Amino acid sequence: MTPPTHIKLNNGLKIPTIGLGTWQCTLIFVYKEYLVLKNRLAPPGQVAAAVEHALKNGYRHLDCAWIYGNEAEVGQGIKASGVPREQLFITSKVWTTYMGRVEESLQMTLNALGTDYLDLYLIHWPVALNPNGNDPKFPKHPDGSRDVLLDWDLSETWRQMEEIYASGRVKAIGVSNWSEPNLQLLEKTWTVVPAVNQVELHPYLPQHDLKKYCESKGIYLEAYSPLGSTTSPLLKDSVILRIAEKHSVSVANVLISWAVNRGTVVLPKSVTPSRITENNKVIELDSEDMTQLDGLAASGKEQRLNRVPWGVSLKFADGF
Repeated sequence: MTPPTHIKLNNGLKIPTIGLGTWQCTLIFVYKEYLVLKNRLAPPGQVAAAVEHALKNGYRHLDCAWIYGNEAEVGQGIKASGVPREQLFITSKVWTTYMGRVEESLQMTLNALGTDYLDLYLIHWPVALNPNGNDPKFPKHPDGSRDVLLDWDLSETWRQMEEIYASGRVKAIGVSNWSEPNLQLLEKTWTVVPAVNQVELHPYLPQHDLKKYCESKGIYLEAYSPLGSTTSPLLKDSVILRIAEKHSVSVANVLISWAVNRGTVVLPKSVTPSRITENNKVIELDSEDMTQLDGLAASGKEQRLNRVPWGVSLKFADGF
């Protein structure tokens, strides 16, 4: 069966199964076993060039966020590509310091991108940071820990998301980095079911149970970090290498194809033109391939590659 090029969301909107990730931060090992986000923006013009190349070479889905600090460049790349806005699917996300100011956050993103609507808007993390803290992005307490609003009601943020959805300025709304327990809490008050849940997904973290739960609610999973990272063990895994050799494709093609073949949207990130082009190729994997890839985590290789030290549990099954 030919892998799908689009998936229909729970409100009927079609989303391309492959999108260009525009996250240009790096993950630096600096805190115990955790990986901590540290802004290191790409050189000026690099993101715009990557977006322009992607759109001129078949991509129609862009995954953005205010916290990435590059939405203006993404907008420049869109304009330079010449691809009409109505042919694109653009996603962005409300950051943790704007959990009570969703509309304000949305307007900043629209202004930066140079568009008057988004196709999908997500709550980036189920964590609220102090909007009046000592930093607009990552406020901290004097001891260095995150300045988290522990009493913030996440359902209030979702209520504001539903309001902007009703306004027509976003065509669909969803969440990112939400575990099943957090979604179950949100379900008690939602009137609009999230269209997607964007989480870390790859064969070392397949999140089978979360996928099953989300599918039961009509929520599709999106995969970020589908290739892991530059030093990811996924890129050297013997099982994945054998499957890549079997099909005469790269390991990246196998990982991206695995995500699409299992019915998820996948968001590989690159600013290298040749890799951007290569990452847009999907092959059909047979049942033996899928079974082997689906079982890697259970064989003792389970590993989350992105752990941000929020200081609160996100209630994922692996303890994150």
